Amino acid sequence: MEDRSLPHDSLFLGFDSSTQSLKATVLDSNLNIVTSEVVHFDSQLPHYKTKEGVYRDASDNGRIVSPTLMWVEALDLVLQKLSKSNLDFGKIAAISGSGQQHGSVYWKNGSSAILSLLDPSKPLVDQLGDAFSTKESPIWMDSSTTEQCREIEKAVGGALELSRLTGSCAHERYTGPQIRKIFLKQPEIYNQTERISLVSSFMASLLIGSYACIDETDGAGMNLMDIKQRAWSKIALEATAPILEEKLGKLAPAHAVAGFIAPYFVERFHFNKNCLIVQWSGDNPNSLAGLTLSTPGDLAISLGTSDTVFGITKDPQPRLEGHVFPNPVDTEGYMVMLCYKNGSLTREVVRNRCAKESWEVFNEFLEKTPPLNGGKIGFYYKDHEILPPLPVGFHRYILQGFTGENLDGINECEVEEFDPSSEVRAVIEGQFLSMRGHAERFGMPSPPKRIIATGGASANHSILKSIASIFGCDVYTVQRPDSASLGAALRAAHGWLCNKNGKFMPISCLYKDKLENTSLCCKLAVSAADKPLVSKYGLLMKKRMEIEKQLVQKLGRA
Repeated sequence: MEDRSLPHDSLFLGFDSSTQSLKATVLDSNLNIVTSEVVHFDSQLPHYKTKEGVYRDASDNGRIVSPTLMWVEALDLVLQKLSKSNLDFGKIAAISGSGQQHGSVYWKNGSSAILSLLDPSKPLVDQLGDAFSTKESPIWMDSSTTEQCREIEKAVGGALELSRLTGSCAHERYTGPQIRKIFLKQPEIYNQTERISLVSSFMASLLIGSYACIDETDGAGMNLMDIKQRAWSKIALEATAPILEEKLGKLAPAHAVAGFIAPYFVERFHFNKNCLIVQWSGDNPNSLAGLTLSTPGDLAISLGTSDTVFGITKDPQPRLEGHVFPNPVDTEGYMVMLCYKNGSLTREVVRNRCAKESWEVFNEFLEKTPPLNGGKIGFYYKDHEILPPLPVGFHRYILQGFTGENLDGINECEVEEFDPSSEVRAVIEGQFLSMRGHAERFGMPSPPKRIIATGGASANHSILKSIASIFGCDVYTVQRPDSASLGAALRAAHGWLCNKNGKFMPISCLYKDKLENTSLCCKLAVSAADKPLVSKYGLLMKKRMEIEKQLVQKLGRA
């Protein structure tokens, strides 16, 4: 008989290794948050000299990386902070985690031995300094691999064929093109590498003291995995680099156990030696778990360093834009996603320039400008954008005579700048109009039954009001905006339960009939706008998509 209970007094630890920080969230057996900690890379590990967690390489257009050892040192540091909070590590039954998607780590030949013999009297960073064939990890913000993307697409029969096979056409940030670039441009690094990890499997490897598998969900963000077979695609591997499957290792389901916690952590931090490490996965898949997104008509919007829109489906239809991944908590389902590189950092640029570096002033401007912004539309790209594929630049237009009734005779006029309050509304409305337009084009529900907002900006009520007005549905939020680490802690409990029963168990059995009494419950933040306003936004969205198409034709990356 199935046992669906978690052991009384047990704890479950979830990490989120993101672009700018490493977060940790601990849940008890009732799925309530016990404690949490965070390490901010720029301020708390300043000796790496990152800005916003990354290095931008001025000599290689679009190359953006992070120092691998920074992530290693952050793990020791966040565990030290948890220890000082009097957390009893011995009660932690399982650990899982979330990693920024697509980022890759290159383990040097012989490093598996170093990993298996870690000395608990020394920090991790002091022992792994020579473990990597390159000390800089390409991350999701990188856009330097356009040439490699086109080569891979050509080798498999075109962009649409690659998308049908792997869930996405080739994207510069995806791991396959990044690996190909290293193989072609830095063959000595490729040849010195015995294992390539994603950020997620890299962090899991540290915790088990050996190479962890890449999970099937995060593995779909590489342009290397057959999403239907949930196995490496031979044709995609061959199009990318030689002997690649050997360097990648095996795939594993997201709910599987990667191994027991390594002796290093048992002795250094007093974890129980039977603590399970459940497969880590990507940040967006973990957010899906943390938001308990299980109804096909619902959408989630994550507002962080990147902005994403995602939902679930049983029948994915991969296209030239958007992404399909196996659902991390449903062995038969999929998650569908749109990703925008220009999220919180771009909003901060506008805030700093137009709103006295104050979110309070920013929100005042947003509230005092009318919906539709008097027909002012803006495109704001601090970094090379993914969706649409446009270079760095800001573009502003005024739709002359636009009232929201129709588009007859409406022409756009490009302008150099808006007044500060209009600029604030333009950067907010522009992102959500784009999300709505691309979500509808990708086949996501329109309007959604509801939207669950997460990420740092989901705490901003003024921004949530714009989402409700543009999408025409209620917007909910969770107790904590960092749903990725929360989802990772929930997945730790889920993996523990699956392992206990010797088979996959629906994740909903952990919280069925008691969701309201957990840290996972969602609450209504903003009700849907009235239908006439939603309809007017539909017309503004249509015009924005037309202008976007013109910009892509004129400026878009090949």
